[in-house]
Amino acid sequence: MDALLVVFASGLISLFAAFAKKPWLVVSSAMAGLLAAIIIIIGQLQTGKAFFDFLTYEGLVFDQFALLFSLAICVLSLLIIGIGYERFKENPTHTGEYIGLLMFSATGAMIMTAYTDMFMFFLGLEILSLPIYVMAGSNKADVRSSEASLKYFLTGSFATGIFLFGLAWVYGATGTFKLQEIQMKINEMDTLSPILMIGVLLIMASFIFKIGAAPFHFWSPDVYDGAPPAVTGFMASVVKIAAFYAFLKMFAICFGQGELFLFWKGALVVMIIITLFVGNLSALRQVKFKRLLAYSSITHVGYTLLLFVSQVDFFFSAQYLWFYMFAYGFSIVGIIGVAIAVNDPEDRIDGLRGLGKRNPFLAVVGIVSLLSLAGIPPTSGFFAKYILFSSAWANASWLVIIALINSGISIYYYLKVMGAMVSPAEQEQEKIKLSPLTVVVLTIALIGMLGFSFILPLL
Repeated sequence: MDALLVVFASGLISLFAAFAKKPWLVVSSAMAGLLAAIIIIIGQLQTGKAFFDFLTYEGLVFDQFALLFSLAICVLSLLIIGIGYERFKENPTHTGEYIGLLMFSATGAMIMTAYTDMFMFFLGLEILSLPIYVMAGSNKADVRSSEASLKYFLTGSFATGIFLFGLAWVYGATGTFKLQEIQMKINEMDTLSPILMIGVLLIMASFIFKIGAAPFHFWSPDVYDGAPPAVTGFMASVVKIAAFYAFLKMFAICFGQGELFLFWKGALVVMIIITLFVGNLSALRQVKFKRLLAYSSITHVGYTLLLFVSQVDFFFSAQYLWFYMFAYGFSIVGIIGVAIAVNDPEDRIDGLRGLGKRNPFLAVVGIVSLLSLAGIPPTSGFFAKYILFSSAWANASWLVIIALINSGISIYYYLKVMGAMVSPAEQEQEKIKLSPLTVVVLTIALIGMLGFSFILPLL
């Protein structure tokens, strides 16, 4: 709870700091708040005690996993804000709004890691989503940004409506909104209630919408393409982490036992297969960088969903999910940092040509990021993907084989982007100069993509 309050307070301070019209002051206050939250979380993980013990609420419990996922959210939010500073400061009047909204969204993400009842989950989901609807359309000079905001708002609102409708059915079957009580009521049932089964399917459909899995992925490419790069990076990393852990927590605790698990598992398996092939095959023909990243993200959603059908104990599933999403988050920070630095108005993959000559460090970060996304050793992405696939092998080996085939397909379009980075440009281009803050953030991401890979197998 301490870190949550610090992040929320930092968001408020960032808004008021904007009155000075000094972007560095806004970014500094937000990054200081996130650093303080990271230190607080690490302290709590070591000692098990919160500073403000009296600030407790039964709807939020920051246990070990909630703290770990909150740590990932704070670290990646810090890096995204740092990498996006060069674009945020271009409009000093609205810098405070951009940063404040991202901080409030991170607050919602942290709530989604710690919820114990459906009310707090819904509150966290809305706090997470509403700022992103606004941020996606913050580039008023680009009609695609407004289109992205509208599509994200409409599809997100539709998914929220489906979730509430499903929740009403689950409440009708169990008479409670608390996760533990829902689990107890379901275990006491002699036969599964049709009302409960309908509610579970509706809730699952809403999650599939939120995480952008097929066949409900259609909003994702347009939103990723139209949103500012930093917002795209935030959606691909922080939003995904919160949504996946909330999904895992709900389905493992409430709906992960016996006949109910077998009921929704079949539907999810079909969605995983569709998601993997739709993401990869669509990415093969992309010529725009962020649209390719969107379809790549859809594919990674398919990989991650393997955890939900692998019947691994929740304790290990949560660990594997944390490893995978943290490694993936570092890769996203690195590749989005490259996109921001190149700043191609048309966002073309060919716009990356000559990057090795324009800025060798940036090219290295981009190549390592793509290798990590592809799951090539010795990057963190390889070890994270290995842990995820090996955990699912015992109970879903044929599904892992399909995922491996798709992982092989993905190497082609990642190599296409890497090839553009090392190819000479058609005409002489200016050198890309990076700010000290950008260099620091990209260095941290690079260490995360390489150094983290040696930590993962030991944990």
